Amino acid sequence: MQLIHFFKSQNFTITFASPCAKSDRAFDLTTIGIEQVPIQLNDESFDTFIKKLSPDIVLFDRFMMEEQFGWRVTEQCPNTLKILDTEDLHCLRKGRQQAFKEQIPFDNTYLFNETAKREIASIFRCDLSFIISEAEMEILKEQFKMDERLLCYLPFMLDPISKETIQKLPKFEERAHFVTIGNFLHEPNYDAITYLKEAIWPFIRQQLQKSELHIYGAYPSQKVLQLQNKKEGFYIKGFAEDVNTTMQDARVCLSPLRFGAGLKGKLIDAMQNGAPCAMSTIAAEGMFGSETSGLEPNGFIEDNPQVFAQKAVELYTNENIWKTYQINGFEIINKRFNKTNFEIKLKGTIDNLSNNLEKMRLQNFTGTMLYHHSMQSTKFMSRWIEEKNKKTNVS
Repeated sequence: MQLIHFFKSQNFTITFASPCAKSDRAFDLTTIGIEQVPIQLNDESFDTFIKKLSPDIVLFDRFMMEEQFGWRVTEQCPNTLKILDTEDLHCLRKGRQQAFKEQIPFDNTYLFNETAKREIASIFRCDLSFIISEAEMEILKEQFKMDERLLCYLPFMLDPISKETIQKLPKFEERAHFVTIGNFLHEPNYDAITYLKEAIWPFIRQQLQKSELHIYGAYPSQKVLQLQNKKEGFYIKGFAEDVNTTMQDARVCLSPLRFGAGLKGKLIDAMQNGAPCAMSTIAAEGMFGSETSGLEPNGFIEDNPQVFAQKAVELYTNENIWKTYQINGFEIINKRFNKTNFEIKLKGTIDNLSNNLEKMRLQNFTGTMLYHHSMQSTKFMSRWIEEKNKKTNVS
């Protein structure tokens, strides 16, 4: 939505095309003047659609969409600027998850996985890729030797928090209980919930016997719902109708992620609504800047479960510490994620690319080569599926 608002501010006509079925909870883009178009995988109808549309820019949501549709865009609209929104580095998340599963410290042998081969190739094939975390920018440049001209550091682009907004937020004594939030289908989130239940929450509950942990997220499965235990104050709340109200009701946000990548939306939601956090190193990655030039975090960063629990209790019970970390959160939003700074930079980057596209592509021979080889195989596989589907429909 932040990207959509940026392109609207630049007077682009936006078409949102997706092969996914529309969710009941999806935002209705037509209410802000954006056309929504269903498209099909492995179907030549997309070729007709994109050629007629003839866009100046195509933005792919994650590398899987670029794999599916990138070659078709290149064939039908060779002069279109192709941008990949990585969201986060999937190869990093997958590698960390595998290392965690095997109970072995993460290293580059886990980073250079099958997902990496697909994802890095996709980045090379595009003219520009949005990278949400400075930590991931460094990984791409240092480990994968990516040309920085192909990358654009673009974290969350947020409105500053005014003093008036801060003054309206509930105070320390007006808030109660702990909260965590995240899509239950996302494996790092599910693992964090089980970790909370088994290793962290018992220590918190032991010291704060009337406290509760409220866990919010979309798509709670039966195995998630059965984790609820009211006697222990462990509540599975399901979908949060209003994330701002949810965070403003809570005193402390917990985020003990043990693997993952990108920036954590739950920490942003917490900072915007004045809820300090107890978080793991993985959760904190990329949020606060470097050790030398970064900002103070909006809570405790701890990986040991017992110490994590103790810090969470301290944050919950000590108003002075709580207020200090709350103020840190507001400063982080205003200084690190102020949308004005990033929108100016993004406009300049896109304008420069659009005006020098042919020259920039000549400097990215690796991308041209990968398109020629790997996308030919993807293309013919897609064509094969396309023909197979036609025969199935006929019969």
